[in-house]
Amino acid sequence: MESIETDVIVVGGGLAGIVATLELLTAGKRVTLMDRDVEENFGGLAKESFGGILVVGSREQKRAGITDSPALAFSDWQAFGELTEADLWPRRWAEAYVNDCHDEVYLWLKKRGLSFLPIPHWVERGQLTQGNSVPRFHIVWGTGQELVLQLLKRLQGHPRRAALTLKFGHRVENLLEEDGRISGCRGHTEAGGIPFEARAGATLVAAGGINGSLTRVRAHWHADWRTPPQVILNGSHKYADGQLHDAVQAAGGTLTHLDRMWNYAAGVHHWKPRKPDHGLSLVPPRGALWLNWRGERIGPQPLVTGFDTRDLVTRICQQERQYSWQLLNRRIALKELAVSGAEFNPSIRDKKKLAFLRDLLFGNRWLLGELSANCPDFVSAATLPELVEKMNALQGDSAVDAAAVSAAVASYDALIERGIKFHNDEQLRRIAHVRQWKGDRLRTCKFQKIIDPKAGPLIAIREFIISRKSLGGMQTDLNSRVLGADGKPIAGLYAAGEAAGFGGGGMNGLRSLEGTFLGGCIYGARRAARAILR
Repeated sequence: MESIETDVIVVGGGLAGIVATLELLTAGKRVTLMDRDVEENFGGLAKESFGGILVVGSREQKRAGITDSPALAFSDWQAFGELTEADLWPRRWAEAYVNDCHDEVYLWLKKRGLSFLPIPHWVERGQLTQGNSVPRFHIVWGTGQELVLQLLKRLQGHPRRAALTLKFGHRVENLLEEDGRISGCRGHTEAGGIPFEARAGATLVAAGGINGSLTRVRAHWHADWRTPPQVILNGSHKYADGQLHDAVQAAGGTLTHLDRMWNYAAGVHHWKPRKPDHGLSLVPPRGALWLNWRGERIGPQPLVTGFDTRDLVTRICQQERQYSWQLLNRRIALKELAVSGAEFNPSIRDKKKLAFLRDLLFGNRWLLGELSANCPDFVSAATLPELVEKMNALQGDSAVDAAAVSAAVASYDALIERGIKFHNDEQLRRIAHVRQWKGDRLRTCKFQKIIDPKAGPLIAIREFIISRKSLGGMQTDLNSRVLGADGKPIAGLYAAGEAAGFGGGGMNGLRSLEGTFLGGCIYGARRAARAILR
């Protein structure tokens, strides 16, 4: 039995755990940080992320002519997340975040040497439900990898580094309770199964959500999404499996809203999987036609990304077969196709300005080449009949109807041919709308037909629902203290980041305005650290 004595135990080496540890060390505490993964993966899913953070009132917004305020952001947040008066702690966390994120997250990162792309992105604008009224998605220059590496650099070089103990490969399974308070945790090492026990005055759970376990994802599948699809890809951390949720619940903690998840509609298989069912989340091209399993255009409201991610998942799950196709051509793919995360955005990740500008101006040839050559869900052809044949061969049946695909393409292309004055199609109207914002203009084609001899070859992408983030979790008050069934804090127990639904057990509600995940991890971790110090 390995025994550990410390002031604070932080369970989870992701962004929330790192931030809380930095704050606690600076304040003079001895900290033991435990993570189930190997040291090479220190930083968790945040290190693999694109690095977008929701900020209200930033310098980048003001330079771009954006007028924003916490009141407007909170109004958008409540509407988009469909938060009600019954969502007491989620609403309090949401209001606190929009009021504090500028100083507590944005300026805190800038003081630590991090910067952002000059133009905020405008995501989750809302469809039938109001979303972001203005652009708020601030991308870290260097992606989530730079964000994590800079903080790890400060952690490793901290003046009180000797007061920090790092324990990798340690799987926490239970919480210890003594005299009515949580006094630590116990578990086993991943390698060798050696038991350990750690004791401290405070224990902070920052070990992610449940979406790394597809079994739990299916068990908590939201009723709006009908039944879980036959194929769900995994875009979460492999150790975000809910074991710590079980431990917190066993200790009396309240879990809420586990059926609220932030999954994506355009997942494809990773050809170099690092976990079972490993998927990549595409940023779906707006100029592509989104088709169902038969090759029919999904409607009557066409699917277009950037407005309501949850609705995309809902609409696809309503289909008889719960996967979809996107049909496009090379020109659209070069300008619009992207993959979420650091791995497939090397020019931003590695801070190569010229390469980044090249990709914006001339198209991301590297990415399209990688996906076309390696991803099993990509097929291409010179003609539409040949493409449909390859789509059916990929799926292993004859489900895709050539006549349906041909009709969808002919109708869409004919609308474009008539000219902008006659674009009586919601997808074309949305393309016109997003091109008004300079952050989207360079990444969105101007009414590109699918059948175009100069834009070929044709491309079809088979897309699955991909599991990403848990919007629900351990219920916490504004001091990040885990609450029991009676609504009172459990002494000695705290939670931050995705484990706490990014705050309050689900501060986003049903939908996220995006950028609230990394931002929520930083904000919740700082609040937790201050509460522990008090």
